[in-house]
Amino acid sequence: MGRDYRNIKAWQLADRLVIEVYKASRDFPKSEMFGLTSQMRRAAVSVAANIVEGSARKSLNEYLHFLYIALGSLAELGYYLKLCAEIGYIDESQEHSLDGLFQQTIKTLRALINFIEKPKSNV
Repeated sequence: MGRDYRNIKAWQLADRLVIEVYKASRDFPKSEMFGLTSQMRRAAVSVAANIVEGSARKSLNEYLHFLYIALGSLAELGYYLKLCAEIGYIDESQEHSLDGLFQQTIKTLRALINFIEKPKSNV
């Protein structure tokens, strides 16, 4: 299957989310460099990277597998964003902006998964 990940809306949003997470986390305390900063960035990158990897797979089942991994990483990132707001690492404006992008990304990724799974359920 010739899926160009750059044309996948969920990837476009996830890619933007990675960039925003990196920007937001660059001012975290140095003591968090190998803790929360690293975990948060890793989760964000994993979302976009798994969409890319899945799009390169031949079968729809493999594609779905990687989309579900991306969804799991996105849920993990959602927790880190909440935690960062609660402990004061991001301000209210950053929290609102990141949460909006997070919500849009998770909604779009779930819609993609549902779209791919729908034909399978009709078989």
